[in-house]
Amino acid sequence: MSELSINTTQNVIINFKAASVGERVQSYLIDLVIKIAYAVTVYGVFFYAFGFSKLLGVVDPWSRAAIILVFYFPIIIYTMTLETLFEGQTFGKKIIRIKVVKVEGYQAGFGDYLMRWFFRLIDITIFSGLCGFIMIASTKKSQRLGDMVAGTAVISLKNKINISHTILEEIDSEYKPKYPQVIKFSDNDMRIIKENFQRADAINDFETIDRLVAKIESFSGIKNDSQSRTAFITTILKDYNYYTQNM
Repeated sequence: MSELSINTTQNVIINFKAASVGERVQSYLIDLVIKIAYAVTVYGVFFYAFGFSKLLGVVDPWSRAAIILVFYFPIIIYTMTLETLFEGQTFGKKIIRIKVVKVEGYQAGFGDYLMRWFFRLIDITIFSGLCGFIMIASTKKSQRLGDMVAGTAVISLKNKINISHTILEEIDSEYKPKYPQVIKFSDNDMRIIKENFQRADAINDFETIDRLVAKIESFSGIKNDSQSRTAFITTILKDYNYYTQNM
């Protein structure tokens, strides 16, 4: 499984594992089941229960094709629509915990998802997915043709994020932030806080830690009502990491 190093807009280098062929196939199969369930439901409700099948028997071929297209159009645009709404994930991707991202480190947009969707015809539909399978298995960033054209990759969200940056703390994917007010700070503020905190904590300089806590509270309006001083500053650093990654 290849590793992707993404440099975000906050100059944070995040290392991700590219989603494996197996994970992408599992995601595809889950989405396929959902599409089939939709198709069966539409057929059962509209074409059988409501008698639309009789209508298809009396209209001309072009009208018949148009009616079928209207009912089954959601299946056609399923992947593109959900990836746009859920920022790079379909229901299958959510369940398997993989996601489409730009290789440059910023959030993919509608044009990227559209390009990936368009090239599904080559990657997946033609030759029953053989082309896409070969591309994912053989390319450095595990990209199918649509990913390469759109400048995207599919990453696994199951791995602990490895942050390589002096002002940030490592957090896992399930981390819950506590203080949204940390966005008032700048990167330089956080660098100063972290450097002074690490020095003070290493030599048990509680006076400096107290001054740091007081500065954080006075500048941000955050009040530490329950945590120890060291735990409070650690939470501040982690929360800043969380919000700058997700802004």
